[in-house]
This record gives sequence, structure tokens and C-alpha cells, in this order.
Amino acid sequence: MGSADAAAGQLAHRPSFQRALLARDRPALEQMLRGKPHLSVEAPGGFHVGRRDPRAVTRQVEVVGANGTQGTVVASMPLDGALVRSLETRSGLENYDHVLLIQNGRIVAGPPGVGGRVDVHSGKTRTISLDDTSYRALVAGTLDERPNATLGVISPQARIDATNRDSRNRLLVGLLAALIFVACVAYVEGRAIVRTIRRLVDAARAIARGDLKQRVPVQGRDEFALLGRTFNQMAFQLQTRLDELQAERGRLRDVISRFGEALGATHDSDQLMRLIVETAIEATSASGGVFVGANGELVQVGYPDKGEDKIEVPLRVGTTDFGALLLFGDDFTDEDRMTAVSLASHAVVALDNVRLHRIVERQALVDGLTGLANRRQCEESLADELARVGRFGGSLAVVVADLDWFKDVNDRYGHPAGDTVLHDFATLLQETLRDVDIAGRWGGEEFMMVLPGTDLAGGAQVAERIRVALARRIVLAADGTPIPVTASFGVAATPPLHTASELFAAADAAMYQAKRAGKNRVETAPHPVRQS
Repeated sequence: MGSADAAAGQLAHRPSFQRALLARDRPALEQMLRGKPHLSVEAPGGFHVGRRDPRAVTRQVEVVGANGTQGTVVASMPLDGALVRSLETRSGLENYDHVLLIQNGRIVAGPPGVGGRVDVHSGKTRTISLDDTSYRALVAGTLDERPNATLGVISPQARIDATNRDSRNRLLVGLLAALIFVACVAYVEGRAIVRTIRRLVDAARAIARGDLKQRVPVQGRDEFALLGRTFNQMAFQLQTRLDELQAERGRLRDVISRFGEALGATHDSDQLMRLIVETAIEATSASGGVFVGANGELVQVGYPDKGEDKIEVPLRVGTTDFGALLLFGDDFTDEDRMTAVSLASHAVVALDNVRLHRIVERQALVDGLTGLANRRQCEESLADELARVGRFGGSLAVVVADLDWFKDVNDRYGHPAGDTVLHDFATLLQETLRDVDIAGRWGGEEFMMVLPGTDLAGGAQVAERIRVALARRIVLAADGTPIPVTASFGVAATPPLHTASELFAAADAAMYQAKRAGKNRVETAPHPVRQS
């Protein structure tokens, strides 16, 4: 219809057509309409050129001149089978779809063999039966010029059903493929998740076994990657902390090792107590410490008053109490407290060793009965004093004393009485001599005194004072019987004597001279006595 309208418009606008229409020149108009069966011309007064199909749909184009409307060009489109075939060809329908021309609800033009009534509202689709065949029909609205005529399209229902089945099958296949694809993706992702979790589990087990160098491979930016990175950071921090702890333990082992070596190397109790406090402060990072001895000794190191926290460890081994170790700091850990206890256990062993060493040293240098120096200490003291005289000059006297009739005392009063006499004579020597003087038991009832800074006369005076005090002293036996006790003394000095053997030999000879002269007396050595 659009092409017919265009042709009518072109014809109406041609000047020659307008002149012919104005002149009512039929032959000229017929000549212009030749070959255009779908066009006709009408003018007022019943003038008509061309054939107009009463069943056709028309469109009119007015021809307007100077004096108004001169006539009308009528474009017609017949509603027939040719129109239906043209619409089918140009509509792009499938070869099994057909266009129908419907008048008064019946098919007047369409595919061969198709006829019947079509009761379908315009714009709606409906399944109808035509010649025992089901079709799906769609009917357009009616035409203005022909309200009883319309066009429709029919498609075999079987074809539609087949197409629906194909579409449904394709949809099902697509859904199945999608499900398979989703399942494959889920499987792959699941395997990836399981592998990631397995790696995390393996790494966690390795860390539980102590292998803190284990790491989890991390790929991507998803939650598992974040978890892996977090896990690796945790493992790194644990490794760093373990390295720090191992370094700290190594440092503590070194400290304790040096501490043990130092403890074993010293027998000075004052130095040992300071060493204990200093080592404990270093091992526990304390700000200060105090060693409180059992006898009131106090050794303070650092700044004890600056610490708010305190560690107190008793220093006790068996029944022996050495006091307590107090450490002060800001915040002690359980490991610090364990370290302090460990150091204290080493310390008490060292302190006990010092105590035992003193006992052994005293036993080695002191006579057990009298409490005086024994022969070994007397010899060492004499040698030391002679060396001092040799370096700095001066004098040195040696006194040898022997108790008179000591064998008779043992025989008459018993050995306990003899021990009492020895102990009482030792007490007299300690009361009489100076602090710088040395008195010792040489053996049996024989005693020796080393008198620094004393010449021969001074030594004789000291011996005489002791002799007189002993003769006046009352010694009682166990039954209360008085025991008369006297002693004989021999004195020698340097100069003129120079060696320890010369001094002792001269003093010993003078003592025997006193014995021969009647005992209970003091004799001096006028000349050196040479030993063969």
C-alpha cells in the first residue's frame, strides 16, 4: 500500500497531470494511467478515469489547484490471493507459515486446500482447526475501508509443538551442560580447596613437631590465600620467637657455665657472694639484688630500690642455711624465676664447698686438741717471717717449750688429764702472746712460738713470763686433784741466725739445756747450732 500511495502522490504533483485533469482531457489521463492498474482519477461532476475495484483498499491523494480541489488520485490495493502471496513472500515467514485474507470471519484467500471459519479476536493467538489440521492463528485488526476484512497468519500446531519440543530439549541439554560445567568447576574448586586445607594441615602438623620453617604456598587473593599468608606470618613469628628463646637459653647456659667455673675457682666467701648476686642479676635482667647471709652479712649490687617485682630464693643445703638471695626488677617471668632457682642451687653448692674448704683448711693447719697452729703451719709461718726479715730487715725470735714431767702426768692422772694440761697450756699461750705472734703445737708436749720483731732478749722475756704464769696456774684433774705443771723454754733469734733450721735447732738445744739444768727455766742460744 505504501508503494501505491507513493505512485499516487508522484502523479498528483506532475504539472502535465494537473493540466490534463483541469481540462478533463480523458485521453491524456488514460495515457498517464496506462501501466498503473492500481491508480484511478476522479473529479467533481462524476468525471472518472481508470478502474476502481470495489473489494480493494484505497488511499486518496487530492489534486489542489488555484481554484481549490481539482480532483483525486485513488490508489487501490485489491484484497485477493495475489496480495496474500505477496505478503507471504515479503514477510520472511517460514515456508509452512501462511497469510490468510479473512472476510466476515471466513477465509477468502490463503494457501491451497485451507478454508473455513476463523473465530479469533484481533491481536490474540488461538489454536484453530482447519480441514482437520490444527493451526495456531494470529489475526490483525480490521481495515478502515473494509471493516469486515482482515489479515491473519497461521502456523501448523504440529510445527509449533515440534519447535517447542526442540527448544525444550535444547534448554534441557543446555541446563544439563551447565550442571556438568558447574559440577566440574565445583570439583576443581573443591580439589583446590582440599589441597589448600591439606597444605595448612601438613604445615600445622610440621609446626607441632617443631619444624617452624614449614610454609604454605600462597596463590591468588581469595580467603584461603589470606589464611595461608596469615598462617605463614604466624609461623615466621613463632620461628623468630623460638630463635630469640634459643639465643636467650644459649646466653643463660653460658652465664651458668661461667658461673659454675667461677664458683669452683674461688674460696673467698665475700667474693663468692658478690659473684652470685651479679650473675643472678645478669641472668634475670634484674635492676638489682641483695645477698642476705645467715650471720647478717649483706652484699648489695645494682639498684634494688628501683624494682617493683621481687624474687626471693632461700640458700639452703641440708641443715645448713647460708641466707637468701633477693632480686628486684620490673616484671619477672616464670622463666626468670626458674633461672634464679637454678642459679641458687649452684650457689649453695659453692657456698657449702667454701664452708667445707675452711673446715679442711683449718684441720690441715690447726691442731685439733689445742686449737693452736700445727707443725705444718708453724713451719710455713716461720719461713714467711724469715723471708720478710730478709726483705725488710728486723729481728725474729723463736721459742721452743716442753712441758716438764708430762709422761708422769699421763701415768699418774691419766691421758684425759694430760689432754687437759695441753689444752690449758695452749690457752695460756693465746692469752699471753700478741696477735702477730704465732703459737703452735710442734708435737706431743712440745710447743713452738714465732715472735716477729723480737730479738733474743725480748724472746727470753716472753718465755719467762709464760713460765711464771704456768707455774702459778692451777690445773685440776678429773677428780679435782691439783696437777703441778711447769715447762722448760729455749730461745733463739735472728740475727745472728738466718735459716729456719738454724733457729729451730738452736732454740731446741737451748730448751734441752734448760731440761738438763733442772727444768722449769728459760735458756737462750748464744751461738748457732749446725745440723749435721
